[in-house]
Amino acid sequence: MPTTITWMKCQGEVWCPLGTVNLSHPYFENIEGVYVIWHGGAAPATVRVGQGVIKERLADHRNDQDIQKFANQGLFVTWAVVPKELRDGVERFLFERLGPIVGERAPDAPPVDVNLPWQ
Repeated sequence: MPTTITWMKCQGEVWCPLGTVNLSHPYFENIEGVYVIWHGGAAPATVRVGQGVIKERLADHRNDQDIQKFANQGLFVTWAVVPKELRDGVERFLFERLGPIVGERAPDAPPVDVNLPWQ
């Protein structure tokens, strides 16, 4: 049975566009966990998974050319608060399960099975 985590959406219960989600909103203060970035397009695919301070990591990815080359297909993001001691395992699981296009390796930790954002 996977560990249930809560994947966040933007106002109106829609997936957040990576380029326009308001990272300066007070909500993002002290939010740490894991995230998934994907593109829409004709064949939607996971672009990147990661972990850390959410607003810092997403701000970095807005300037990452390896990620931004998919912007014309629509880049979306979701994140979940995950305790620090589980993050490496959750990121490992997401990396193995979703096969992101960008990101050459996953943390060296046993995978922690969680629900996917689309489940």
